[in-house]
Amino acid sequence: MQLWELFVIAVGLSMDAFAVSICKGLSVQRLRWSHALTAGAWFGAFQALMPLAGWLLGTRFEGIITSVDHWVAFVLLVLIGGNMVKESRGACEALDASFAVRAMLPLAVATSIDALAVGVTFAFLGVDILPAVCFIGCTTFVLSAVGVKAGSAFGARFQSRAELFGGVVLIAMGVKILLEHLGALG
Repeated sequence: MQLWELFVIAVGLSMDAFAVSICKGLSVQRLRWSHALTAGAWFGAFQALMPLAGWLLGTRFEGIITSVDHWVAFVLLVLIGGNMVKESRGACEALDASFAVRAMLPLAVATSIDALAVGVTFAFLGVDILPAVCFIGCTTFVLSAVGVKAGSAFGARFQSRAELFGGVVLIAMGVKILLEHLGALG
């Protein structure tokens, strides 16, 4: 997998966390840098850990489904992307202003479930996982921190666009993987 492809996937995966970060920014009366850094750390860490967990699961089953791995990658990415596109039509959820563990842990897990499936896909594609998860985690950290600041400054205008963009990106990557395997792309 080339660096630009990893970047596109990292940005696509980060869009759920970015959208939630915008909502967190909306919920805070007096925004501090610690709010942005806390959101970035929680979302970035989980977006890095979940693909690693998925990769570990995928490597266990790689030998069993190698002949259909491109179809698995395609289906997973299209399903995740389609769900993100569908969710982009909803409004910004009301979130409390807390950045405590009890508030951030469920949000971090919920926004990173799709990354678990992408990790399985990475196992089937033979992606070097440690640089990939570091890149995804750092990308999510930055976008989440920016999302909190943007939510505080601009409101909910970007939340649905972010999820829509992320979903379209993941669907496009799934189609690309399938077409490359089928020989339609060089």
